[in-house]
Amino acid sequence: MDLSVIIVSWNVADLLTACLDSLRNSAGPYQMEVIVVDSASQDDTVARIKRDYPEVHLSAQTENLGFTRCNNLGLAIARGRYLFLLNPDTEIIGDAIPQMIAYLDEHPEVGILGPHTLNSDRTTTQSSRRRFPDKKLAFFESTWLQAWTPKAWLDHFYVNDAPDRATLSVDWVQGSAIMARHEVYEQIGGLDPDYVMFFEELDWCKRAKDRGWQVVFLGTAQIVHHGGKSTEQVVGRKHIHFQESKLRYFRKYHGRSFATPLRIFLLANYVWQILIETVKGWLGLKPALRKERVAAYRQVLRSGLKGR
Repeated sequence: MDLSVIIVSWNVADLLTACLDSLRNSAGPYQMEVIVVDSASQDDTVARIKRDYPEVHLSAQTENLGFTRCNNLGLAIARGRYLFLLNPDTEIIGDAIPQMIAYLDEHPEVGILGPHTLNSDRTTTQSSRRRFPDKKLAFFESTWLQAWTPKAWLDHFYVNDAPDRATLSVDWVQGSAIMARHEVYEQIGGLDPDYVMFFEELDWCKRAKDRGWQVVFLGTAQIVHHGGKSTEQVVGRKHIHFQESKLRYFRKYHGRSFATPLRIFLLANYVWQILIETVKGWLGLKPALRKERVAAYRQVLRSGLKGR
């Protein structure tokens, strides 16, 4: 088996079927298996797969185990030389998969590979390649301070210094579509299950690089990523998972003495956001939206961002 495609799904039946349709006949001369781990969807995902995609290996869970744990279930049964973690809200374009397999065959030093990711319009590029975040960026990127972040910092982090279709070595690639050698999985294990979602691919790539493997962005291989369709269903939990995963990453690689003040800063950030959204609501600026955001941000504060 050349490739195992592992897809974790949760209540996105329409997007998943589009993804599976795009995978049919997408492997070219290579042998491919598709594994879907369904995390207790409440829609008709399981029934559709059983009816319309008999070639798919379906692992239907009876409870929502979370993104990383479900990916690990798929990794454990995968037989391919290469392992392709793919989000259900993606679609393969053209010969992306044969390109990725051929590149890994030709470059044995590369352990993890990510494709050029397009937005739903198929014309604009989605940022999916990164360098490792340093301590100072932890307080700026994806916080209310991002608008005031020095442009050079963000350009370096987002790898904005290379063309979208370039092929280049990076630190990590977005987890919506990430292909790894089976040997990498055997050496470093699966995704860290303490990341429920978010930052798990960053951690995986870092562990691979720490073992001497290269991570590469292959700009000529293209996919579409519609983005965030599962997490849109649970806005408050999305914020909690993102920030707790961020804290886990910095605690794991930079120590608790750094993660503690970062946690206090992030919680203060949500207090500030609640004040802003409340004032906007009082002023009559989309009050329903403000109410929804305040509820989500209060949920974050109640969690304390303590993680597991």
